[in-house]
Amino acid sequence: MICSETELEGVFVLRRSESRDERGTFLRLFDADEFAAVGLCSLYKQFAVSTNHRRGTLRGLHFQDSPHAESKVVRCVQGRIFDVIVDLRDASPTRGKHVTVELAAADNRLVYIPQGCAHGFFTLEDHSHVEYMISASYHPDLGRGFRWDSPALAIAWPSVPTVISDRDRTWPEFA
Repeated sequence: MICSETELEGVFVLRRSESRDERGTFLRLFDADEFAAVGLCSLYKQFAVSTNHRRGTLRGLHFQDSPHAESKVVRCVQGRIFDVIVDLRDASPTRGKHVTVELAAADNRLVYIPQGCAHGFFTLEDHSHVEYMISASYHPDLGRGFRWDSPALAIAWPSVPTVISDRDRTWPEFA
């Protein structure tokens, strides 16, 4: 596994090696020992899939509050997405900053998102499917978010979303 740090402390782009032979390919997406060896969360309680029918779909910016804050590993398994991670950690020197990563089904890359960060994505192709490994159980009462277009974040999204939920449209602005 190649683990590349981003501008946000604790946020990594992970690249997995693929084995190929006459049968096809084999890709080990997760190995708890490898994750633990580089200081990443290696215990996950949920595995989820987001299916997105249309290009221009926006989901986020979401996070789960303490005491059930989540670490996530995100991978695009079909299509292509513009992925966004926002640092919300009070003690972090990059609080309020964000990093973007384009993920595609063909690139074998994943994004590791530590606790204390909000996450969202914008689909760049129709029929984009996204898989998540999530470290904490879901607690709807602790689900939080910020508007995707908060001026304080100044995220350069690829375009204005054409599909967005009412919930995501009405989150408060990040201040």
